[in-house]
This record gives sequence, C-alpha cells and structure tokens, in this order.
Amino acid sequence: MKRYVTFGQDHTHKVNGKTFDKDCVAVVNGNREKVFELFGPQFCFEYPEEYWDENKMKHFPRGYIEV
Repeated sequence: MKRYVTFGQDHTHKVNGKTFDKDCVAVVNGNREKVFELFGPQFCFEYPEEYWDENKMKHFPRGYIEV
C-alpha cells in the first residue's frame, strides 16, 4: 500500500540521496511503521493511498518523490 507523506517548514530529510521537504510529497510503499522508520516523527501528515486527494498537489511544486 502506498502512503503519501507531507512535511512542515522545518522538516527536511535526505533518504537514499533524495531530499524531502515542504515542497514535495514523499511516496512510501509500505505501512505507517515504514513512514516512521524513514522520517521519524519529523513530518506533517501521512495519508493512506485511498485518502490522498490529488487536488492537494497544487501546494507542492516539487511534486511526488518516491522513496
């Protein structure tokens, strides 16, 4: 299952050579535990695939980044 993760102003992460911040949405293949394993508690929201609203993407100029 995919999870969509957004970040706050002070949340910047480097995972597998990719930078995740407030301007992108991380796409995580896995469960909620996987999100915490990758980012700890330093993210804003995480959404299961069935609850993600594509209209939110207007707020994320860097788009989707798969982890």
